[in-house]
Amino acid sequence: MEALRVKICGISTQEDAGAAVRAGADALGFLVGLLYPSEDQVTAEQAAEIIARLPPFVTPTLVTHRSQLAEVADLCRVARPHVLQLHADFRLAEIPLLRREFPHLKVIKAVHVDGPGAVERAVAAAAYADAVLLDTRTATRIGGTGVTHDWAISRRVRDALGERPIVLAGGLNPENVAAAIERVLPWAVDVNSGVSVRRGLKSPERMASFVRRAKRAPSHAPA
Repeated sequence: MEALRVKICGISTQEDAGAAVRAGADALGFLVGLLYPSEDQVTAEQAAEIIARLPPFVTPTLVTHRSQLAEVADLCRVARPHVLQLHADFRLAEIPLLRREFPHLKVIKAVHVDGPGAVERAVAAAAYADAVLLDTRTATRIGGTGVTHDWAISRRVRDALGERPIVLAGGLNPENVAAAIERVLPWAVDVNSGVSVRRGLKSPERMASFVRRAKRAPSHAPA
């Protein structure tokens, strides 16, 4: 059985980055270029400064709502992430153009689980992306909502994609992450608001609890 990965998203300070690393996070997410104001958003330059100080084996991930190829490429040049998470309506056919310029960059495409149609959208995204992230959207936010979605549909996506990695997000927290993992069997889980004191400030205790409970979940990600 392959080890489950944990990403903590919405890192905006060096202090929170250090606390997430100490909690055992495998990846950190930096919100750059959002479509609305958010206290946990950082500039590409701020992300680059924190990323440069991360220890080895912790994967920096740039999360953006930008959908234009030139804008996204500019953010990657500045922040220099190892992983790019496209969280809005970036055209799938342009992902190979990103790979051409950043050949070592891994790309995750977010799909919002708002009904059975998410399965078809996830299959389409998986043809271009290295992994598919399943998240919740609301009327005002397309990520970091603190709201869960229908995990039964997420499990259908996971079954449809086979070996393609699935990252489960959307309303996860230390209290429900083990149940979510057992239900969906994702390759990784992603948390933001569920380990925050408020937007822009993480709780070291909740981050540690989330990572511990996720890693101890009884069933996840078959090899």
